[in-house]
Amino acid sequence: MDTRRLILVMIFTFSSFMLWENWQKHNQPQPPAATTVAAAAASGGAPTPSAALKTGALTATPTLATPASTAETFTITTDLVKATISAQGGDLLRLELLNYRDHEDKSANFVLFDEKHHYAAQSGLIGEGLPTHRSLFKRVAGPTELPDGSDELKVRFETNTANGVKVAKILTFKRASYGVDVAWEIANGSDRAITPHAYFQLQRDDVNPAGETKMVSTFTGTAVYTEAEKYQKVDFSTIADNKAKFAKTADNGWLAMVQHYFVSAWVAPEKLQREYYMRKLEGSNIFQAGLIVPLAEIAAGAKGETSVKLYAGPQEQAALKQLAPGLDLVVDYGWLTVVAAPIFWALQAIHALVGNWGWAIVVLTILIKAVFFPLSAASYKSMAKMRTVTPRLMQLKERYADDKQRLNQEMMKLYQTEKINPLGGCLPILVQIPVFIALYWVLLGAVEMRDAPWILWIRDLASPDPYFILPVIMMISMFIQTKLNPTPPDPIQAKVMMMMPLIFGVMFFWFPAGLVLYWVVNNTLSIAQQWQITRMIEAGGKAANDAKA
Repeated sequence: MDTRRLILVMIFTFSSFMLWENWQKHNQPQPPAATTVAAAAASGGAPTPSAALKTGALTATPTLATPASTAETFTITTDLVKATISAQGGDLLRLELLNYRDHEDKSANFVLFDEKHHYAAQSGLIGEGLPTHRSLFKRVAGPTELPDGSDELKVRFETNTANGVKVAKILTFKRASYGVDVAWEIANGSDRAITPHAYFQLQRDDVNPAGETKMVSTFTGTAVYTEAEKYQKVDFSTIADNKAKFAKTADNGWLAMVQHYFVSAWVAPEKLQREYYMRKLEGSNIFQAGLIVPLAEIAAGAKGETSVKLYAGPQEQAALKQLAPGLDLVVDYGWLTVVAAPIFWALQAIHALVGNWGWAIVVLTILIKAVFFPLSAASYKSMAKMRTVTPRLMQLKERYADDKQRLNQEMMKLYQTEKINPLGGCLPILVQIPVFIALYWVLLGAVEMRDAPWILWIRDLASPDPYFILPVIMMISMFIQTKLNPTPPDPIQAKVMMMMPLIFGVMFFWFPAGLVLYWVVNNTLSIAQQWQITRMIEAGGKAANDAKA
């Protein structure tokens, strides 16, 4: 197969991949729906657990809400985050990640929870007179910064109900962690036993975050994981249409709100029965997704407690994997995970040695090229031989211009005589396409690449080259490769081939710089290998012709 077909095959394959990925987003099969949670009428109040989760009589009485604008807020700071917490429900309203820069303003920190997207972490209790995320709490005095020498910072809220139940909500922030332990303590001072439930939810609008790639949109929405149903992504649109299907009850797993590079997730203890729910608030584009867990019956005069971990931070795969089974799957490589996961592992290993993600990509490219060296050598030998017989092919085309069948027969006879495989140049490209696409998803999805510099003007390998220097170099390298390849016998096809580097290169203007870097290095190595093999083949052919003369 000649070079024009190779490039057309690659463009067609990659375009098909893009279309297939987008089709999958809208037609992904969903697991069977379980019993639907009877959430409060999408008004933002406390949800109501289904009968399957209720452990006793339960009467949910609405608690008077304090307007969020009038509730007291305060800020706490750890080594990794700056969090704004409201006295209303003890909600986490704003979360600034101190080690990550904003997508547009690199002088500012990235903010995950914010008012712009109505993004917040909320929790409350379900039961007669018990406080919800709309109730007003009193904050217990304490430090607002993680003390030196201390590994955790506790924030405590308290309130008393009308029937004598004392409730405390405790948020525990830990050093070197994006996890927050959210605990409820209940002291039953009433004259009868209570059987409360606790709920933990994430709230967000359906607007994609800043910095979405122009080539392929990444997933923004909710996700649930259970051992039985595995990883299930749920689009906001299906929640709005009441068509969302996901595992509703389990004694394991987690629920998350996912966006590009970052995730927030509620992770309840294993073997604790829980119920997952999702809902859209009426008259808005705001969604809530969470889980409900039961507490054991609390007798009069007794105490009860429960705790669920909140993770809110970057999609660092090693940390997510340690936190909960399957949580690292929010870094979604799709159907090419089997290729992308080893590539990312190799990149991490190389980065640990060289200390720079750009050089890690360069080294990885060299290693991949070494793995494919035998295939590439066979391909370039085939193309070099094609160059030597091109004049004879042109003669055959002129001789049998009116007899296509005879032309094909004579061409195949020539290929057999010269031991040329016309399809030999296709295999290396076809083999590398999955690697190329998998690396694309690695660079697109790995938060480790976000704002990772290489050299000089490349300050973010996950974003396009700001000056288009790498894409231009790639176009030049493709042009050189075209000149090394056999010239198509058709003049029109030859002109099209000369335009291919420009057309293909322009596509890379919007690709991550890290991916273009991979392609530039790969092309440079290919040019060196192809030039050497072509020189040897042509020199051998010249010597054979001289001997015959």
